[in-house]
Amino acid sequence: MADLSNALQTTIASIPECMAAGYIDISSGMLLGINSVDSQPSSVVELLAAATADLYQGVNVQIIEDIFKNARGLKEDNRHYFQEIIVHSDNLIHIFIRAKNQDQVACFVCRRSANLGMALTKARLAINTLLTEI
Repeated sequence: MADLSNALQTTIASIPECMAAGYIDISSGMLLGINSVDSQPSSVVELLAAATADLYQGVNVQIIEDIFKNARGLKEDNRHYFQEIIVHSDNLIHIFIRAKNQDQVACFVCRRSANLGMALTKARLAINTLLTEI
């Protein structure tokens, strides 16, 4: 996983005002890798995988996805409807992007002052870099 750590470090440098990046397997609840420009409280790091799983696989989220699939006539399969989630906090932008492997999600944390469009575009490009390291 040293390559994943290096890839996370590279993605932080490539995304505007990015302060941290993580890679999560939501099916197992494991944080596969994390890299940050600052030290993070261990309690936050420990909860990242669980919180990400809740965002993407919570009971109500699954119900909403099923309703959308049904309304749009999409087949019932393992593909998930929600691919990206953006969370704005007081000082940060959190970008969560599902990988091609639907059970894996990358998380990028940027300063609130970042240009959201540019950060999202660079994060979408960065997910491909991370996939080559897994």
